[in-house]
Amino acid sequence: MGVVIANGQEIVARLPCTLEEFLIAQNQLPKSVVVEQNGEAVAPSEFGERSVQDGDQLEIVKIVAGG
Repeated sequence: MGVVIANGQEIVARLPCTLEEFLIAQNQLPKSVVVEQNGEAVAPSEFGERSVQDGDQLEIVKIVAGG
């Protein structure tokens, strides 16, 4: 277990895990969000490979479609 700061809130999570696993555990659909990890934008194609570690800071923004 470890702690991740996501959108300014501490979240206890089972770490290490992939970014995709973290998002799913937080009830976020990986295809519907944009993520910045430790100040670096992460391409959605990397979610399944990118590791989330204790102390990481994430900004998760939900994509909203509209017209």
